[in-house]
Amino acid sequence: MVVETIKEVNPDKIIIFGANGMLGYALQQVFPQAHFFGHCEADISNENAVMNIVKRECPSVLISAAAYTDVDGCEENRDKAFAVNGYGPGYIAAACSEVGAILVHYSSDYIFEGTKPEYREDDSPNPINVYGESKLLGEVLIRKYMKDYRIIRTSWLFGSHGRNFVDTILSLSHELPEVRVVNDQIGKPTFTTDLAQATPSIIRSEPGIYHITNEGQCSWYEFASAFIPNAVPCSTAEFPKKAKRPAYSVLANTKTSPLRHWREAVEEYIQTKRNVV
Repeated sequence: MVVETIKEVNPDKIIIFGANGMLGYALQQVFPQAHFFGHCEADISNENAVMNIVKRECPSVLISAAAYTDVDGCEENRDKAFAVNGYGPGYIAAACSEVGAILVHYSSDYIFEGTKPEYREDDSPNPINVYGESKLLGEVLIRKYMKDYRIIRTSWLFGSHGRNFVDTILSLSHELPEVRVVNDQIGKPTFTTDLAQATPSIIRSEPGIYHITNEGQCSWYEFASAFIPNAVPCSTAEFPKKAKRPAYSVLANTKTSPLRHWREAVEEYIQTKRNVV
């Protein structure tokens, strides 16, 4: 059985791509004996480089948190978006298939158009921006080139060692009398620490697609209001950006135990930041 085989994985035979990013840093804490590769060591848009690394390391599990996550930047840099978020995961999948490794890949709520109250793992994707299109291509190519994959879709990430909504809003709250935040985009905030800690159980699960987020849904305004006193609601139309965002990108987790509520997670994150300061 797949689960029994995975229980015997040697932690020294795990490699992590994108290890220097926000999620990658959290993964390092969960898999301290893994071999870590940042962008400089592993450019996933380079097919030959990916194959050479995977063949050299010959991992049992490859966890890829490497991605181009600038949603608005993807609109202006379509080629880069597809090279990193689309074709890159395909190269990784082909390499994993070559050496018999399990692939864990993180995808996004933005592969959905946002017209439903929530999206299950088996709902049909229909992205409305370049970032979502490129992330969907990554999923498609992974499924094309291998079978032993775990695609983890997540949303609204925040955590240490990376640019994120919580840090941005906290900074603005100290600089401005009011912070305008959109109240007509609904999703699920996800703490990178919680997502990383959930990953081992997904590795031990059957191959497939998983939705992993913290519990509870909210608007960006409600999210901000949980940790600053001077958030002011506004509409998306009042705060236009280059990339169109889905109005509802709520991921329904139907396969695993739920994570804690996002309010508890963000409270812990902010408390940790205070302790560091």
